[in-house]
Amino acid sequence: MTGPFSSRQHAPAPPEHGRPVSDTVPDPWGVRRAENLLTSLEGILSARVVTTPLGEVSEIHVLAQSGLQAKQLVRNIESALLAQLGLKVDHRKISIAQTAEVRPLEALEQQAVREQVLKRTLLFESMQVSPSRRPHRIMISVTLSYRGATETAEEESSDTPRSRVEAAAKAAVTVLDRLLASSSASVALEGARIVEAFDREFAFVGVQGLGGRDSLLLTGSAHIKESAERAAVFAVLDATNRWTEARRPS
Repeated sequence: MTGPFSSRQHAPAPPEHGRPVSDTVPDPWGVRRAENLLTSLEGILSARVVTTPLGEVSEIHVLAQSGLQAKQLVRNIESALLAQLGLKVDHRKISIAQTAEVRPLEALEQQAVREQVLKRTLLFESMQVSPSRRPHRIMISVTLSYRGATETAEEESSDTPRSRVEAAAKAAVTVLDRLLASSSASVALEGARIVEAFDREFAFVGVQGLGGRDSLLLTGSAHIKESAERAAVFAVLDATNRWTEARRPS
């Protein structure tokens, strides 16, 4: 480089040689600006600019995606610094490291969440509540998926809070029983109700899990947020997910 980052800027103390500039301290030599510029270039994942005590560039370290030619990346870096910041840097001061695969943190988090969801045995797909043809009655439709298969069941009930919760839970258990048809397991609803705890309302269900000669009472709960019917479905999933997971073929 032929000169410091900015001859018009003055600072009481230049950055220490060999150390990047922290985001919490002044940046008299424009290092952060240069690094931000470099990371905006296509294929560059991260960049670090090291300066001398006089503010001249001594090293530029770049991490880039694989499949890109290092010489072209160096030319892009030289051109960007010259065009945007008026800085001419010797190409011998630029080092390029390439990686097979580096994804942004957001993408990694999204994939981790997706992997956890796919590990669940039972997945909630949808629930609908609609008026029945008969007065003062409703129809509740619940759709669940299990190992790639999707099933829907409907239950009719009177239009009362307790009956709606029981119907939603029964529909969920009916769907689950259909999805388990290929195995030796079966489920039946023991009961469903709304309970109060910690100044909140919860849907609480009991489900009988039948596997071979064994019978087990499974319980689950879900905080009522959107609707009591929806919470009842999630309570069924809470009660049965581990039980059905243990019966999933390896």
